[in-house]
Amino acid sequence: MEHGPAVRRRKLGTELRVLRTRAGLTSTEAARLVGWHQSKVSRIETGSSGVKPADVRLLLDTYDVRDPELRELLLALAGGGDGSGRQNWWHAYRGVLPPTYRDFISLESQASGMRTLETSVVPGLLQTPEYARAVTRAACEGLADDKLDALVEVRLARQDVLRGDPPLELNAVLDEAVLRRAVGGPEVMARQLERLCEAAVLPQVRLRVMPFTAGAHIGVTGPFVIFSFSNTSDLDVVVLDHLTSSLYLERKEDLQAYVEAFNALQIHALSPEESLDYIAGIAAGA
Repeated sequence: MEHGPAVRRRKLGTELRVLRTRAGLTSTEAARLVGWHQSKVSRIETGSSGVKPADVRLLLDTYDVRDPELRELLLALAGGGDGSGRQNWWHAYRGVLPPTYRDFISLESQASGMRTLETSVVPGLLQTPEYARAVTRAACEGLADDKLDALVEVRLARQDVLRGDPPLELNAVLDEAVLRRAVGGPEVMARQLERLCEAAVLPQVRLRVMPFTAGAHIGVTGPFVIFSFSNTSDLDVVVLDHLTSSLYLERKEDLQAYVEAFNALQIHALSPEESLDYIAGIAAGA
């Protein structure tokens, strides 16, 4: 397990090495073409050093990589974007966002799919403004109002990935505790449950509820997120949140374990149709 930046550097380096090999170039030849020392190419490919987005763009041009989605993804892993500015919108909040959160948002903005187990709160991509404010205030006691406002803005801005072209595909399993915990009070929670019902019918969103009656299940160990990417499964990653940081798991055996865990959760949870009725029923009694 490692922090996000180290994982991202190595994933980026691995992909660049594959692209160089496909282009029929040795690391020495690639270095000569871009005007670098061979050791710089090696450091980038092993993830032992960071790399600027401009350098990644130069390598992609040298390797004749024209796929716009792949270029955008690799530039995002380097901390850059395609120049539109949308990929880096969170940079405006650098003063209030910890590096691990910025890293999470960057991955989220480029992922094609997100599978998540939530055991305590509604997924950030589906939170209402009032719910997001209540959760953030509880998680960051004593936070100044301006910073609280900024964090809520970030939470809501992240939701744009569900309206993208193509949108992020969100597949979430929600423990019933998520629906029962009265975050922000009855009115806030009533609107949040209504929002979940609205989201549940969107084609890019699939919600399943794990009812209390299901008993103990593999998800009792805690929430997690699996990001997947349409360009290559080698970039898929599991994210585990902790109080002061996030951990990223990239090994194939770790990914397989969490994918299997998520599949098991889906089997034991209610179906999307049953879950929508279940959420609506809780909302009606709220």
